[in-house]
Amino acid sequence: MEFTELYALAGSVVNPRKLSDQAEAGGVGAAILTAEGHTYTGVCIDTACSMGFCAEPAAAAAMLTAGENRIVRVIAVGWDGRIMAPCGRCREFMRQLHPENGGAEVMVAENTVVKLMDLLPYDWRAL
Repeated sequence: MEFTELYALAGSVVNPRKLSDQAEAGGVGAAILTAEGHTYTGVCIDTACSMGFCAEPAAAAAMLTAGENRIVRVIAVGWDGRIMAPCGRCREFMRQLHPENGGAEVMVAENTVVKLMDLLPYDWRAL
């Protein structure tokens, strides 16, 4: 599956909405392609107490629930259609789920794809 299809999948779950006075969800959607060829999506959840999480871990949780953990490609899309690079926490989280996830392709901007390991150049486990 190409990034154009993953972009569409990630965008299809974007649905910004207020959940309560303290929480919102759906402003960012993510799509993950696994080594088994399956795709998983998730949305961000933002809370007043910073207990929410980004869309990438939400998609990864769906992947893990299905019994998979090897990521081949990942993309996140904002409410405005902009491609968003994963934050540092998400980068590290995805990398730790499988020894080969460092080689996962991450679309960080239109026409810009990098390896997850290149977004984390100084691996704390190797120091």
